[in-house]
Amino acid sequence: MPLRDRLLAVYIVFCWALSFPVTEGALSALPPLLVGGLRFCCVAGCCLFVPRPPLAWRWIVLIGLFSSTGQYGLLYLGMAHGMPSGLAALVINAQAPMTIVVAAFVLRERPTPRRIAGVLISSLGLLLVGLTRGQAVPWSALLLVLAAGASWSIGNVCTRMAPFTKPRPDNGFRLVVWSALVPPLPLLALSLTQTVPGRGRGIHAELAAMAAAGPRAWLALAYMVVLGTIAGMSAWSSLLSRYPADRVTPYALGIPVVALLASRVLIGESLTAATVGACAVVLAGIALVALPARRPKEDAEPEAASVAAPAAAAAESVA
Repeated sequence: MPLRDRLLAVYIVFCWALSFPVTEGALSALPPLLVGGLRFCCVAGCCLFVPRPPLAWRWIVLIGLFSSTGQYGLLYLGMAHGMPSGLAALVINAQAPMTIVVAAFVLRERPTPRRIAGVLISSLGLLLVGLTRGQAVPWSALLLVLAAGASWSIGNVCTRMAPFTKPRPDNGFRLVVWSALVPPLPLLALSLTQTVPGRGRGIHAELAAMAAAGPRAWLALAYMVVLGTIAGMSAWSSLLSRYPADRVTPYALGIPVVALLASRVLIGESLTAATVGACAVVLAGIALVALPARRPKEDAEPEAASVAAPAAAAAESVA
C-alpha cells in the first residue's frame, strides 16, 4: 500500500475516533435518540445520489435495524446515561469477538483457536472494565453500550448472510447509505417517549430542545454526518476496493486508542490506571480476532476476498 493510502487510512481512523468525543457535544444539548434520528435522516438523503446496493429490501431493513438503529440508539443512550466517549469507543468495538460468537451459532462457522482465545481475552477485559469503571460510570450505561456492540455484531452476521446479486467492493458504502432509510422513523418515534430534562416529553419538548441547541451541537451533528459517515465510509470503501481487506481493516484497531486519547485531551475525561490496564486487555483480545494470521502467499488472496464483504460491514458503523 503506497504511503498516500496509508495516510488516508490513518486519516479515516482519526475521523472515526474523533466522532466519539464530538458526539458528546450533540448529546449535551439534544436527546440521544433524536441525535440518532437526525443523523440518519441526513445520511439517508444520499440515496438520491448513490445507487441502491444489489440486495433485496428485507436484507437492507434487517441490516438497518441492527447495524444502525440498534447500534446507535443504544450507544447514544449509554453515552447519555454516563458512559464516557473514550470508553464507549472501546466497549462497542467488542463487536469483533461478539461477531465471532454470533456467527458460530447462526452460520455454524468454526472459529480458529486464536480467535477463540481473542474472544475469551476480550471478555475478561470487558469484565475488568466493568469492575474498574468507578462510580462515575453506571452499570446501566456500560450494559447499554455492550448491547450496542451486540446489535452491531448481529448486523455484521446479517451482512454475511445477505445474498448480494452483484458483489462489488463499493457495496459497503452503498449499504450504509440505503440502510440509513431504516433508523429515522423508529429512533424519532422512540425519542418522543423519552423525557427531555426540564422540558417534559413529546414533540413540543423535542422542538424546544432543537431550538435551544447551540452551534456546538449542530456542528457536532454535521461532523458525524459528513466526516464520520459520508466522507469516512467513502474513503474506507475506496481502500477496500483497491486492496485486500486484511491489509485495510487492521487500521480500525487504532480507533479505540485514538478515541480514548482524544477524549482525554479534548473534553478532559479521566481514566484510572486500572481501567487503562483493563482497556489494554480488551484491545489485545480484539487484535487476536481482527488481525490476519500469516498465510502462505498463494493462500492470501482467497482469504482476503472471502472477508471483503464482512469487513466493509464491520467498518460501516464504527463512528
